[in-house]
Amino acid sequence: MTEPRASRPHMAGYGFRVAVLDDYQRVATTVADWSVLGSDVEIVVFHDHATDEEQVVRRLTGFDAAVAMRERTPFPRSVLARLPDLRLLVTTGMANAVIDLDAARELGVTVCGTGGWAGAMATIELAWGLILAVARNIPAEDAGIRHGAWQVGIGTELGGKTLGIVGLGNLGPLMVPVARALGMEVVGWSRNLTDERCADVGVRRLEREEFFATADVVTVHLKLGDRSIGYVGRDELRRMKPTALLVNTSRGPVVDEAALIEALRQRWIAGAALDVFDREPLPADHPLRHLPRTVLSPHMGYVSTESYRTHYGDAVEDVATFLAGSPVRVLNA
Repeated sequence: MTEPRASRPHMAGYGFRVAVLDDYQRVATTVADWSVLGSDVEIVVFHDHATDEEQVVRRLTGFDAAVAMRERTPFPRSVLARLPDLRLLVTTGMANAVIDLDAARELGVTVCGTGGWAGAMATIELAWGLILAVARNIPAEDAGIRHGAWQVGIGTELGGKTLGIVGLGNLGPLMVPVARALGMEVVGWSRNLTDERCADVGVRRLEREEFFATADVVTVHLKLGDRSIGYVGRDELRRMKPTALLVNTSRGPVVDEAALIEALRQRWIAGAALDVFDREPLPADHPLRHLPRTVLSPHMGYVSTESYRTHYGDAVEDVATFLAGSPVRVLNA
């Protein structure tokens, strides 16, 4: 392992400065006790999002450590190389596709994670919330009532329908019990999915063409990586029923966003519920904001009081153990 960067003296009497990024809800300092780090450690919390590399570098210059909330802020080599003071980078969760772990190791930056399962069930709960919301037109009906209308549309029941799960890794199988409770059939597909894995989970494996033609609700549960970008694309969307729904709580680029917009505009599918997007926060002029038959949430699948307590509590521990010379949950050893 590359030797960590040497510490540098700081202004205002602080020996170690920690930047906490993207605390949108202003809760980072209330769900964890940062005071245990001692008076020699300065904690600076940023509630807004740095939108480009220049802003990230300006914001983090002079900090010894940064705490990143999931994949909200990328840390490629081009950013890490311009932060010579940075010695510790903490990411909530035990994987982060937008941190260059190799570059961090070469540059002497230790990268640590937090409890990897925190937020998993919260994501599953949100996925079902989105499915129910788009199937029963709940947001549109809510908006209608608030504007003086009554019963502006008609929804569809899930009982007797087929739930199609793209990806049966850690999260996909957690969708199955609720589907069964609602009386749904469950099928699975991914490029390397086996019959054995499907048998373990209790779902039926279908080939790609049949899967997308069969499922009434397609829910996506894949990790973001080079091989998963555009995993659900134009061809897959064209194969779906015109009554089918697409739900993505995985990562935005896993579904071809341009193809999805076309699918909604051309009514290839009945609707979509999305918690994740190619660019986050979603730009104000983004077409998805204005398309009908959509339910949008701001990447909040893992966002809950319980998961944040784990994430930020472990982040405090990561800083404390790094300062003690024995870092835990190191991702780039």
